[in-house]
Amino acid sequence: MCCHNWPGNSCLFLPLRRNLGVILDGLPAEPARARRHHAAGFSFVELLIVMALIIVLFTLYFSSSSKSWQVKQIAVCAKNLDNIYVALKTWSTDNSDRFPALTGPATSEPVLSQLIPRYTTGTEFFTCPGTKEDRLPDAEPFANRRISYAYYMGHTASDSATQPLLSDGQVNADPKVQGQALFSSNGKKPGGNHNKYGGNVMFCDGNTQASGPFAAFNLTNSPGVVLLNPKP
Repeated sequence: MCCHNWPGNSCLFLPLRRNLGVILDGLPAEPARARRHHAAGFSFVELLIVMALIIVLFTLYFSSSSKSWQVKQIAVCAKNLDNIYVALKTWSTDNSDRFPALTGPATSEPVLSQLIPRYTTGTEFFTCPGTKEDRLPDAEPFANRRISYAYYMGHTASDSATQPLLSDGQVNADPKVQGQALFSSNGKKPGGNHNKYGGNVMFCDGNTQASGPFAAFNLTNSPGVVLLNPKP
């Protein structure tokens, strides 16, 4: 039978039954208020799910404990070391080919602080981006502050390209052979600039190589060279 036949056609009264919530054809209508309540409740649940997913994805990809985020920061960190190396080379031209040194320092800060401000005013290069620590004041020596990088004190600019010069903070100040612990393997300090995902080592020729938590290469000290970690 055609939907427009009269009488007794439920199609004719369907809009009225839906919108007014009345019984015109013998069938009870769901109240409009109830329908709106169900729809709104479902949308709110969907919103909560979407928000939860966004938070999870943000944590996975952008938190300091995220591997993908730290891999990117290791690349940025290598550029920091490049900038420090330029300052070290400039220092060496004024100091008989020698890199900065002091008598009896306990950490790397007072030694590398000598580069500021004459050889570089860029103190931001001394803070590893993987740590998310606050940057140092511009153009101010940082001997009494904390930086992120270890320094092999005692080298000259003409030393072998196999000799390490700078690195991310290490687990200790001992020489390392391939396979020994170099950076933190659990994300805790010391050696945790990049959580548990390794770090960078720069050699005396300015070449930088990344390594995982366990040394990918030998890092032995020449006679008279001392490894200075940054302050804990």
